[in-house]
Amino acid sequence: MQAESPREPESSNDESPRRPGRRGKLLGSLVALLLVGGLGWLAWSLTQQPAAPTGGRSGPGGRGGPPTTVGVAVAERTDIPVTLDALGTVVPLATVRVRPQVSGVLRQVHYKEGQFVRQGELLATIDPRQFEMALQQATGQRMRDEAQLDAARVTLQRFRTLLEQDSIARQEVDTQAALVKQLEAAVVVSKANEGAARLNLGYTRIESPIAGRVGLRTVDVGNVVGPSDTNGIAVVTQLSPIDVEFAIPQDRVDPLQQAVRDAPALAVKALDSTRSRVLEAGRFQSLDNQVDVQTGTVRAKARFDNARQELFPNQFVNVQLQLRTLAGAVTVPLAAVRTGADGDYVFVLNDDKTVQLRSVRRGEATAERVQITSGLQAGERVVTEGADRLRDGSRVALPGEGPAAAAGAPGNGTPSAAAARPRRAASGPQQRRQQAAGAGQ
Repeated sequence: MQAESPREPESSNDESPRRPGRRGKLLGSLVALLLVGGLGWLAWSLTQQPAAPTGGRSGPGGRGGPPTTVGVAVAERTDIPVTLDALGTVVPLATVRVRPQVSGVLRQVHYKEGQFVRQGELLATIDPRQFEMALQQATGQRMRDEAQLDAARVTLQRFRTLLEQDSIARQEVDTQAALVKQLEAAVVVSKANEGAARLNLGYTRIESPIAGRVGLRTVDVGNVVGPSDTNGIAVVTQLSPIDVEFAIPQDRVDPLQQAVRDAPALAVKALDSTRSRVLEAGRFQSLDNQVDVQTGTVRAKARFDNARQELFPNQFVNVQLQLRTLAGAVTVPLAAVRTGADGDYVFVLNDDKTVQLRSVRRGEATAERVQITSGLQAGERVVTEGADRLRDGSRVALPGEGPAAAAGAPGNGTPSAAAARPRRAASGPQQRRQQAAGAGQ
């Protein structure tokens, strides 16, 4: 029996197929690792932003960045008016609710709604017949009393003649004299009754007590009207002249009184709600005698002729009083003055096209310009537009001097961030393709 030859280990037979599998796994892991690294680098390059410049002189408008385009204005010496502004209410000089003074049936209305009437003009008529009868009755009573008085006076004269002849007793003369006095009193009463009846008859003609404008009609013909009616016959409001009442702060009372002493006919303007149009020009009228403790204001009144009927009762208007005029004041546009933590300031334009932050103190102001009492001289240029992007020492450019971002445009040695980002984004996929090709080799 032959001895069996020793077998080769099976591991030696399987080694050749296993080696290519391990190599493929190693190569696949390397490719996956490269892909993950490439994707990570691409994400980092796309999300990374260039560092923003810090500091006032390296950003826009600084020495290291493009200048900021701004608008400028020159500080000028002008005459600026010192005004007092307030909110006022138009108040008519007189408003009368016309009521009848006798009761009766309203026969006729003689006015139209919204009509301007004169003082004493007829507005309405009440049925006068009952008052005519009362007048006739009072007249008859007065005539009867006068006739009795005449007869008593004749009798008294006859008695006095008989008394001189000693033909009658003095007692009868005295009695007749008393009767005459009694009838004289009766005549006085009769005349008063007649006058009252004639007055009531005149009250049937309802006339306007003032000149003004009639409101809407409150009663129709045929209704029974009387003195106790709430609405009355009509409401007449005087519109010319007319007053405006307004309140001023208590700390402006002294300047106002000084202005009134200097100019008794102090000019006052009434403006509309937008303060863009002058409704009427008038004069200051009077000032109240006490301060309202709740508001700290004093009420005042101005009077206007209101010839164009621009002012209407109970209308709200803006009142403007010119107290005095500041001659030769240094003024700048309102947009030039800004307010910070340390107070008001302006940006002054230097000759080298840089700006200087300068603290100023403002004074009186108008709708467009403001007075600078300190910190600025006439003739200096201040920034009015674009100041929110500036700080002390920033470089600026004036309109018409070229684009403000010329210093940072591509082509001058400093590539822009927008141009750099696409190049980095394009390099990511190209690098991945190169890495994949190298891995495949």
